[in-house]
Amino acid sequence: MNSKPVSGPHVLTVRRVDAIMFKVVVALLPAVGFGIVLFGLPAFYLTVTTVAAALLVEAVCLNLKGVRVMPYLSDGSAVLTGLLVAMTLPPWAPWWIGVLGSVIAIILGKQVYGGLGQNLFNPAMLARVALLVTFPIEMTSWVDVSPLFTGISLADSFGITFGQSYSLDGITGATTLGAVKTGFSQNQTLSVLLSDYSGFLAFIGWERGSLGETSSLLILLGGIWLIRQGIIQWTMPLSVLASIALLSTLFFAIDSQHYLSPWVHLNSGALMLVAFFIATDYVTSPNTPLGQIIFGTGCGTLIFIIRTWGGYPEGTGFAILLMNAVTPLIDHYIKPRIYGRYRDGKPIEIQNP
Repeated sequence: MNSKPVSGPHVLTVRRVDAIMFKVVVALLPAVGFGIVLFGLPAFYLTVTTVAAALLVEAVCLNLKGVRVMPYLSDGSAVLTGLLVAMTLPPWAPWWIGVLGSVIAIILGKQVYGGLGQNLFNPAMLARVALLVTFPIEMTSWVDVSPLFTGISLADSFGITFGQSYSLDGITGATTLGAVKTGFSQNQTLSVLLSDYSGFLAFIGWERGSLGETSSLLILLGGIWLIRQGIIQWTMPLSVLASIALLSTLFFAIDSQHYLSPWVHLNSGALMLVAFFIATDYVTSPNTPLGQIIFGTGCGTLIFIIRTWGGYPEGTGFAILLMNAVTPLIDHYIKPRIYGRYRDGKPIEIQNP
């Protein structure tokens, strides 16, 4: 008789970390490419700088840990983190903002916990919130025009990112959510004026903001593709979007003069990016379908509360971090069924040998 311990049944998969990361990056590329077309070469320079910095910092951390760099560096997680950080930044932000964001995301958001799969908070959102609190001016300077039609030279484009030689005065403005946050005190009907027009512009992509706030349509299509590929589940994005849609519909119906319409909420800011690419992070979100619904509903509720009554126009980063902190509690109380422990709805008594 074989006395060796035999492992229990497991579900095998051919998916690898690098393949998953690659597909997520591919799903993000249409929105990133559109943002670069919309905001010009400075957005491209910032994106490349942020991703390169993430790779460099990851390599340094791995080297300090005494492990082989390439097997871990080639899994694509650092590239995805750097790309997500870049998508949360103003497209004409200086280069050091992107570098600092990657440093915060990789070191404080990932490596201090032990590396990939062990972090508590989403690295990109941690970097976004840290930069927003520390450098509010640089993180809220949004480009108001499309460089595609302004004839900005290569030298000026390079100087915007790496030298800040190009003056941003007169070509910056607030995002839709920022305009609403500062405009209600001056014009109580601002929500009505913005309800359809700005929401439509944000949906198709012609909206000032970060690379992750430009085109809700392209991000939505990328998220749907990930669902079709089996990379993410539909429960999380739907719970995020449905919760904020229900809340905004309720309050808009009560007082349309003071609250934004659901259309604007769904298509403004980084909501689509968060719903499909941030909240669905395997590591920092619950494991069970019910836990994911609770997590997504909490995210949507917090985003609506912060947008409506908080001091910041956008609340996605804060909402994600708060719900990341609750994830261990959700996983503790909502656990998947343990196969073989119940029969006919009753627990099986296991006799000791």
